[in-house]
Amino acid sequence: MAGRKRRRLKLLTASYKDDTRISKQGDAEQNEQEAWSFLPVELLEFIISQLTLKDNIRTSAVCKTWFSVALSVRVVNKPPWLMYFPKLGNRFEFYDPSKRKTYSLELPELHGCRICYNKDGWLLLYKPRTQRVLFFNPFTREMIKLPRFEMTYQIVAFSSSPKSPNCIVFTVKHVSPTVVAISTCYPGATVWTTVNYHNRLPFVSSIWNKLVFCHGLFYCLSLTGWLGVYDPLELTWSIRVVPPPRCPDNFFVKNWWKGKFMAEHKGDIFVIYTCYSENPIIYKLDQVNKEWVEMKTLEGVTLFASFLSSHARTDLLGMMRNSVYFSKVRFYGKRCISYSLDHRRYYPRKQCHDWGEQDPFESIWVEPPEDVSTFSWED
Repeated sequence: MAGRKRRRLKLLTASYKDDTRISKQGDAEQNEQEAWSFLPVELLEFIISQLTLKDNIRTSAVCKTWFSVALSVRVVNKPPWLMYFPKLGNRFEFYDPSKRKTYSLELPELHGCRICYNKDGWLLLYKPRTQRVLFFNPFTREMIKLPRFEMTYQIVAFSSSPKSPNCIVFTVKHVSPTVVAISTCYPGATVWTTVNYHNRLPFVSSIWNKLVFCHGLFYCLSLTGWLGVYDPLELTWSIRVVPPPRCPDNFFVKNWWKGKFMAEHKGDIFVIYTCYSENPIIYKLDQVNKEWVEMKTLEGVTLFASFLSSHARTDLLGMMRNSVYFSKVRFYGKRCISYSLDHRRYYPRKQCHDWGEQDPFESIWVEPPEDVSTFSWED
């Protein structure tokens, strides 16, 4: 595909050069400027489509023609929505941070379920009463059942959409500081597979651990910050010799350790530490040097942190870039708490995220629907 694009670009460029050969008479500089102004639209679309959103916006300011082309090929991502779990009933609320609107939807299918994880638009659910594990898409109402399995204090995640042939569900819990029990399953399986693995380094797991899938591997951050890695193809488990990220002072006091989040984006793994009295600290895993590097900027990435699963986005419009959005909405449902790395402050001001007090199981970030016509909009 990349080879065909390069050949196509060469043909377009060669054709363009033949059609815009500059005459030896006249001002060469003026001719060159005019040549750029009259680039074939197809060639211009190809060039601008390769730019980032930020460069696309800059390019659109050149002239009316470039504005029209830049706008036609501009790709703007949608942020995830924050899904709130009701204490009573089956009406779930969904908050759109880009429009600052709250929608609601009746989901009786979730009655008696515990939401465990979210990825690619699918929720992973667990029914404690029946020990039933299942996938559910809240907007299409599709449901895919897995074999029964007793989930107690495991953390759980899955690799991709359950409709993908590569989907794997993964859970881990420690049997002792040097032994973990790893259970895996996949759509269509009749049983779960559980294997005990011995650690070279202590690894204590709990429901407060964080878990992401990245480049074919499951990465799990233990309670004290050690990184466990599971390869579902090779069926191997190891503890990486990577010193844990530095925690804020008093991070483990008064339940502040609840404010730890982990997200993956295009091969990069981020960890977010929050503490009420301090600004968030964000780290990115340096796989080569085997260390966590503190990030002063996210280079346009936006992180959406919640206890059950966290997400990352690029190419968002406005002030959402280079920020962390937390799963807490205040001011009567109008403002989502966020932290800007550009401005080194919380929005709204002085709205530090009190993770020690908040119920971590009350919300989760989910993929937004394509169509909102089935939703009730709350003013």
